[in-house]
Amino acid sequence: MVEQALILAAGRGTRMQPLTARLPKPLLPAGGAPFLEHQLRALVEVGVKHVVVLVGYCMREVHEALGDGERFGLELEYLVQEEQLGTGHAVAQAAGKLNDMFFCLNGDTLVTTETLRVLATATGEHVLAVTQIANCSSYGLIKTHKGKLVSIVEKGGEGPGSINAGVYRFAPSIFKALKAIERSPRGEYELTSALEAVAQGVTVVEVEGDWLDLGRPWDLLTANTLLLSRMKPAIEGSVEEGAVLKGAVHVAAGAIVKAGSRIEGPVWIGPDAIVGPNACIRGATMLGAGAKVGAASEVKNSILMEHSKAPHHNYVGDSILGRNCNLGSGTKIANLRHDGASVYAIIKGERVDSGLRKLGVILGDNVKTGINASLNVGTILGEGTVVGPGRVVSGSWAAGSRIL
Repeated sequence: MVEQALILAAGRGTRMQPLTARLPKPLLPAGGAPFLEHQLRALVEVGVKHVVVLVGYCMREVHEALGDGERFGLELEYLVQEEQLGTGHAVAQAAGKLNDMFFCLNGDTLVTTETLRVLATATGEHVLAVTQIANCSSYGLIKTHKGKLVSIVEKGGEGPGSINAGVYRFAPSIFKALKAIERSPRGEYELTSALEAVAQGVTVVEVEGDWLDLGRPWDLLTANTLLLSRMKPAIEGSVEEGAVLKGAVHVAAGAIVKAGSRIEGPVWIGPDAIVGPNACIRGATMLGAGAKVGAASEVKNSILMEHSKAPHHNYVGDSILGRNCNLGSGTKIANLRHDGASVYAIIKGERVDSGLRKLGVILGDNVKTGINASLNVGTILGEGTVVGPGRVVSGSWAAGSRIL
């Protein structure tokens, strides 16, 4: 049995901005909890008792969210990575802390207990999980022979292939291999270099079940759909007479679903959240703690983080609202192009194809809109942005923008 694990959670997650402007990527919520929490619960299920979490960016927030691990039934230890010098450098920080076989997970990767069990029982000194995808151009392509690693080709391939899933089982000897590697041309110590150096001792296994790597903000919606499909429905809060709940719905303690509201699961309603009266929620939707979907508002396939509100006559579809956002009465979000083509968004100055036919908006923390504002498909608003009444907004806007 593998009883130890290392989670790499020190990076900034710049491609996920504005969601990661004040929150590390592994703490982004989906399926009712932060990504890291889902990972910890999966590790506990397969018998892990001690987890080392490598932190850096927003380390205080990570510690506050997870604590000492007692509520998960394990022991948590935190290591600080002062500089992010590559994945090899990250894993090397745990030298001397893990003295037996251990799982190693990227903190932004969706992992199942089935995959962890396959890793735990595989033969070989080190084990690497791979997954098949239709387009491997953004990932390192894995070459194998008879179940053993041969090489890892850098990004830039085309078409389908096996890619590194970011989930491993290592023996402590990996730290010796990491000591011997040099910086790559991009100036980082790469874990892949160490794996190639010990390739004959690396077994390759296929991911079992769902897998996802958070690369772009809209990937969080996909993760939410996958995680809510496993959710156990429960009514712990208050559901008033006249409200209709269909499918898998979780209403957390302190939450209220008011009369006239209709909820079609899978939907997760967080602690102290308010729905209604006469609101509609459908699709894979998560409301964070203290969030609100108010009178005559409809939310579909979206995430509203803590204390965000669509309180009056709003439509929110296929969107992510960061913490403490507020939509003015009548604010509507478009989520479908008239030509039916996939939606593009501007990420770090680059026009990126989301690959999604339906995508609304990505709002950073503390975004406010005025009455009857309209937000177009693929719009990204940085934290603290204010949109004036009646404005029509498209594109990507920096933090603190005033669109008046």
